[in-house]
Amino acid sequence: MRQVLNVSVKNYDIVITNDSLSTMMKELEDYTKNQKRLIVVSKKVYNLYKEEFNDLCNSDFFILNDGEKEKNIKNYLKILEKAQSINLTRSDVIIAIGGGVVGDIAGFAASTYMRGIDYIQVPTTLLAMVDSSVGGKTAIDMFNAKNIVGSFYQPKKVFININWLKTLDKRQFSSGLGEILKYAFIEDNCGYKHSLYLFEYLTLCADKLLSQEPMTLMRVIEYCLNLKISVVNQDEKEAGLRKILNFGHTFAHALEVLGKYKKYTHGEAVVQGIFFILNYAYAKNLITYSYYRLSQDLLTKYNFKSVSFKYSPSNIVEIMKKDKKANQTEITFIIPYDKKKVKEIKLSEVEVLNMFL
Repeated sequence: MRQVLNVSVKNYDIVITNDSLSTMMKELEDYTKNQKRLIVVSKKVYNLYKEEFNDLCNSDFFILNDGEKEKNIKNYLKILEKAQSINLTRSDVIIAIGGGVVGDIAGFAASTYMRGIDYIQVPTTLLAMVDSSVGGKTAIDMFNAKNIVGSFYQPKKVFININWLKTLDKRQFSSGLGEILKYAFIEDNCGYKHSLYLFEYLTLCADKLLSQEPMTLMRVIEYCLNLKISVVNQDEKEAGLRKILNFGHTFAHALEVLGKYKKYTHGEAVVQGIFFILNYAYAKNLITYSYYRLSQDLLTKYNFKSVSFKYSPSNIVEIMKKDKKANQTEITFIIPYDKKKVKEIKLSEVEVLNMFL
């Protein structure tokens, strides 16, 4: 099975397939045959698939330890040093093979090395497949803030192969489901050419998706990316519409920071952010009880539940104030106001604190 999507804003393709990984590596080798390659790869992925990388000739590797904490300025500089040491030129390429951490830091390095060279995304986690590998957001974490230093820089191509997921642990697969569920709540704002009925489809196909049935998995990845591509094509650099992709994320990023990127995966934190904002929207009569219950039921189908936190509201708000989309006096949230529809709101610090009451 093979599906090719196109991001028209920079005219690059996303290949979604379940071909063997060896076949994909040969395709990647052929696509970059005239370029020297620096492959930034997750340590876990490299150890699991070392033999598969033998097909990539004329390549140098930078092996990145796993975890959000590795997306830092020290590793960013090490990647640049590696690129320079192997004489990577403007006509060469950086290839990111791993999850979102690898894709973000490798993409940022590519965007700044020699003022920008080609890079290719090869996501190996479900979360990276449906989100971070597409759209051109690259970044590192600094100053106790996630993705605070970065750039908008589109990849040359994205190779998505669901066979990587066979060795993905259950918790990380669930994390990807958290990001998938986000799209169900924002579909009608995305401006895709026709309705995908993603909310309804995810409600019906939960068992198949949880069991990683290949056709369902590929279809859901395709649906999510069609929605994201539609948004990116309209608003590449998050001037307006693209902010809807941050549904659940303002609260999520605060949880990730307070949990030192260990207590919650990104997808887990996003789902808690969705629970949080759904509760607020219902309390403010922005959504009906029927939609509120349908939303709760959808999240529950994927084994998510709202949990209580030991962090004080004031600590959570302090982290939210460092969010890229916050300003001096207000914090930005994407909030539901109807089924599959969201909008941006800005709240003062006092108003945000009142959300916890």
